[in-house]
Amino acid sequence: MTEPELTYEGRRLPRPHDEVVDQGLGFDIATLFNRRRALRFLGLGAAGAAVAACSPSTSTPPSASTPTSTTAPTTGATSGSAAPVALSEIPEETAGPYPGDGSNGPDVLEQSGVVRSDIRSSFGGSSGTAQGVPMTLELVIANLAQGGSPYAGTAVYVWQCDREGRYSMYTQGAQNENYLRGVQIADASGRVRFTSIFPACYPGRWPHIHFEVYPDQASITDADKAIATSQVALPQNVCDTVYAQPGYEQSVSNMRRLSLSTDMVFRDDSGALQLGTVTGDVTSGYTVTLNVGVR
Repeated sequence: MTEPELTYEGRRLPRPHDEVVDQGLGFDIATLFNRRRALRFLGLGAAGAAVAACSPSTSTPPSASTPTSTTAPTTGATSGSAAPVALSEIPEETAGPYPGDGSNGPDVLEQSGVVRSDIRSSFGGSSGTAQGVPMTLELVIANLAQGGSPYAGTAVYVWQCDREGRYSMYTQGAQNENYLRGVQIADASGRVRFTSIFPACYPGRWPHIHFEVYPDQASITDADKAIATSQVALPQNVCDTVYAQPGYEQSVSNMRRLSLSTDMVFRDDSGALQLGTVTGDVTSGYTVTLNVGVR
C-alpha cells in the first residue's frame, strides 16, 4: 500500500519523517512569506508571522560549539574590495517584530532625517544615544540579475538592538528613541556604510543586524517594495571579546546558550552567506563587512 503524501498548509513536506520546524530553510521561508502575505491582506501587519524569529525570547535553545573565526566565506568582502562582489543571493529572512518600517507598527522610514550614516543617536524629536563598542557596518550590494555588478542607487535600511538588547521604538526603556536605525544610498560600487555600536546578545537569538534593500530612496516609505530582507551574523570570537567589556554583562550568559547551528534564523547553514567579515579591536572599533547578492 502506498504511503500517503504528507503536507503542511497544502505544501508537500520535503522531509516527511521530520517535524515541521525541521523541513529546511526553503520550506521555512515559503511558510513565512505565505503567512506575511495573508496577514497584510487581512490588515493585521507582520507581527504574527515575525515575532518568534527576532523577539528577545526567554526560551533557551540547546547549546553547541560554534565556529570562532572572524573570516567570512569566500563570498564575503573586505573593506575596499571591488565589484562584482557576490555570487550567491542573500538568504531572505523575516524582518522580525521590531522592523520600524511600518509593517508592524512604528514607521521610522517616513521621518525626515532617516537617511544618515551615523545611527548611534536618535533624531527628530528624540535625543538618546546608544552607548557601546564602536562598530562600522559596510554592506556591498550586488545585482545578480546583471552578473553581480554593483547595485548603485539602492536604499539600504539597517536596524539593530542596543547594548542592553533593546530595540528603539518598541522595547520598554527605548520606546521614545529611534537610534540604531538609518538608511544609506549605495554608491557607484554598491557600498553603504553605517557608524554604529556593537549590538548585544539577547536571550534566544544569535548576535545579528537587520537590513532591508529597496530599489531606490523613493521606495523606502513602502515596506512591500523591499527587494531583499536579511540579517548579518556576527562571529563568535569577536562577540566574546566585545561582551567582556563593561555594559555588555548580560550578553555573556545569553551567548553561552546559543550557537549559529541552533539559531532559529541562521541554523540551516550556520549563516554561511550572512556571516560578516570583521576587522579591528575594542579600542579603535570594529568594521563588519558583508557582500549582499540581490536579484
